[in-house]
Amino acid sequence: MKIATYNVNGINGRLTNVLRWLKEDGPDVACLQELKTDDARFPRKELERAGYGAVWHGQRSWNGVAILAKGKTPILTRRGLPGDPDDTHSRYIEAAVDGMLIGCLYLPNGNPFPGAKFEYKLRWFRRLSAYAAELLEIEVPSILAGDFNVMPTEIDVYKPERWQDDALFRPEVRTAYAQLVAQGWTDAVRHLHPGERIYTFWKYWRNSFERDAGLRIDHLLLSPTVAPWLRSASVRRKPRGWEQTSDHAPVMIELEAGGG
Repeated sequence: MKIATYNVNGINGRLTNVLRWLKEDGPDVACLQELKTDDARFPRKELERAGYGAVWHGQRSWNGVAILAKGKTPILTRRGLPGDPDDTHSRYIEAAVDGMLIGCLYLPNGNPFPGAKFEYKLRWFRRLSAYAAELLEIEVPSILAGDFNVMPTEIDVYKPERWQDDALFRPEVRTAYAQLVAQGWTDAVRHLHPGERIYTFWKYWRNSFERDAGLRIDHLLLSPTVAPWLRSASVRRKPRGWEQTSDHAPVMIELEAGGG
């Protein structure tokens, strides 16, 4: 089973590339972030023609998350992260697919630091950690996938000395991510590639992609039930080189349920 996460940076503007990627890589489940569209303009019909059912949580012009499943419609279980009824950002959606609970998230960027946006990011992270702990307690096979907007360690960022006061690399944020993983989650990419410099995001400027001057901010976290099924984890760099593409690349894992 192939499960992917992809910050598409505007699904309608990048739809041709998204459909091309779905056809070429054929994930069974795809978690998409930064849809930048309201619910009514989500391209459900185009995705259905490509063979994917979908659930989504949109927001005009920014944010927005969706879960796609090949040949079926995911069973929606949650729309929005619990813990703050006044938070109107579309940053979390959750669905059941083939006996697994898939949480798709788009964690706040948090810049500039210091400031209100950074404090919101930390609050959102605390809510995510509290809810993630609940998922582990119920012992349902679960995956948290998405754009976490955090580089967990220095190996996850090109020239880390330049990012010391960026909200994606602040010690508070890296600590929050480490504490989340320490609940019992497995960072799929880092688990299989412990010492490798791997990036998932490259800015559009200064030939960042061509120079491989990137960041690893898109992650898939596996619950203890799912982790033994992990067979591969890779960044699908090819779509990042296409015309009019997202500044992120898809990240995909392969699972073999039952461990073999």
